Amino acid sequence: MAQTNEQLATFAGGCFWCMVSPFEEMPGIIKVVSGYTGGHTVNPTYEEVCSHKTGHTEAVQITFNPDVFPYRKLLDIFWQQIDPTDAGGQFHDRGDSYRTGIFYHNEEQRKLAEESKRELAESGRFDKPIVTEITAAGPFYPAEDYHQDYHKTNPFRYKMYRKGSGRDAFIAKHWTMKKNEDDLRARLTPIQFEVTQNNATERPFTGEYWDHTEDGIYVDVVSGEPLFSSKDKYDAGCGWPSFTKPINKADVTEHTDSSHFMIRTEVRSRQGDSHLGHVFDDGPEPTGLRYCINSASLKFIPKDKLEEEGYGEYAGLFR
Repeated sequence: MAQTNEQLATFAGGCFWCMVSPFEEMPGIIKVVSGYTGGHTVNPTYEEVCSHKTGHTEAVQITFNPDVFPYRKLLDIFWQQIDPTDAGGQFHDRGDSYRTGIFYHNEEQRKLAEESKRELAESGRFDKPIVTEITAAGPFYPAEDYHQDYHKTNPFRYKMYRKGSGRDAFIAKHWTMKKNEDDLRARLTPIQFEVTQNNATERPFTGEYWDHTEDGIYVDVVSGEPLFSSKDKYDAGCGWPSFTKPINKADVTEHTDSSHFMIRTEVRSRQGDSHLGHVFDDGPEPTGLRYCINSASLKFIPKDKLEEEGYGEYAGLFR
């Protein structure tokens, strides 16, 4: 689809390696570039920025289509990647070059950023003040090539770094949905509860979506967070819904599962912490992956009801 409306968004959230993947797989995102901004020198190097003498901070600049994915949604993603109460860096990366910030490119972005910051402060999610600064965007200097898409070019090191930094543990603590068992039992079917809360597995060829082919997205039946698109669904012949990838990989967490005398990779929803299924490396191209998911963990939203159900930004997946 030809992009008809392009805008820029610039965010600083600590190490830029960790700030690319949460954005780049979303619909309407055209490009995400890692770089440096907010300083007083021209075209700084990584080493110069790390010296904390140039005034720059590591950041990402996003080219996006606001008609498909509005700026407010970018802000929502941004806040969920950072510790907005830390003025001295992010997680184990300390110093001015790792400070957080929102750099607005127009007056509308400024207003939306300030509104979202105020709402976060009033939400009570954090017990300290929100210190992330909101300032006008200035020159942005792309980082060296080896920093671009680091999560793809160096996946093992990236995963080890990200886990060791403390970022994922912080996100899980502050953004995972708090569950009430009585409420869940009241609104979920018995199989939905057992699968999502107790890691059960539905019998193959019995779930609602194993052979479902309608266009739309699949969301977490517990939290409603978007997980998979019908565009990435295929018939793996296994009796469970199978996908080559999530809509946004950052919204699906991976965990080692050693149950049933096997070593597998379990996948769970990030916000709802629902058990979804497992991911295997026997899938088709382009990913080579098979996300084998329980129907009971999913709710389907047809493409013609995305707007009505509050998922309008995902309509671009089907244009």
